[in-house]
Amino acid sequence: MLYKEPIRICGRILRNRIVMPPMATGKAADGAPGEEMTEYYRQRARGTGLVIVEHEYVMRQGMAHPGQLSMAADPVIPAYRKLTNAIHGEGAAVIAQLNHAGVKAMDTGLPRLGPSAVPTKDGDTAAMDREQIRAVVSAFTAAAVRAKEAGFDGAELHAAHGYLLNQFYSPLTNHREDEYSAKTVADRTRLHSEILRAVRAAVGEYFMLAIRFGACDFEEGGSRIEDIPEAVSAFEAAGADLIDISGGMTGFMRPGHTEPGYLKDLSIAAKTAASVPVILTGGVTEAQDAENLLQEGAADLIGVGRALLKDPMWSLKAMGE
Repeated sequence: MLYKEPIRICGRILRNRIVMPPMATGKAADGAPGEEMTEYYRQRARGTGLVIVEHEYVMRQGMAHPGQLSMAADPVIPAYRKLTNAIHGEGAAVIAQLNHAGVKAMDTGLPRLGPSAVPTKDGDTAAMDREQIRAVVSAFTAAAVRAKEAGFDGAELHAAHGYLLNQFYSPLTNHREDEYSAKTVADRTRLHSEILRAVRAAVGEYFMLAIRFGACDFEEGGSRIEDIPEAVSAFEAAGADLIDISGGMTGFMRPGHTEPGYLKDLSIAAKTAASVPVILTGGVTEAQDAENLLQEGAADLIGVGRALLKDPMWSLKAMGE
């Protein structure tokens, strides 16, 4: 069975191809994982190859919701060490997902910033200037360093589901006229690439860098499947070791689709350009679903979300343990 086979990423061997994708619980205590959250992840690490912990904000201005994890300041590091030790103790690798919500940020008392000033249901937003963009690059970089100090095996940039990096990539939300515009794929991925390069320089060679890529908006005027290979090539050139495919402005769902691997046309497009592994998540509830998608060549790893959420023993059962 392919899903049971190990895979090497950035010098690390994952014991199998099953990934627990990031799924927000909203149960952080002052931005840190507590005992309940640590046990939640420990249980689901059993039999799983890779755990991607739910998104952590890199600066308070980019906080998405109450109860979100933080990687914005050093005091959270000891709590994360307990979390990563628990996951490693079950034999799984673990990476942190770093995020800035952009115009989707909750009310923190600070201005909501994005690539462009666009109206939202929560009020007005402002377009980021170059100084604010540099501050975001620095915040992601500092957060990745904290993740490494906390024992994570890597970090993932959250560039999907309508959050800040996705906002820069999508022509629906990026109306800029400068080098970060949506006029070309190179411009739309410029901020992602700057962050990846800065993080790689700060954390060194043997720290997994992933990007959760909102590869298509499935809306007229939005990002297109045809743009995926060029974007993926840019991410890999900037230092990404792993491409984690998801949806863009429509979130992790795809309108009208619930079948296993309902985003596989996106992951297949990514694989045409990527020499690094590609993760596909969506609709997989049975081990045979994962096997079929791997056999088809739709991805190199398979994310299992809701099934693992419902049954923490899912991976152990799939491995026959």
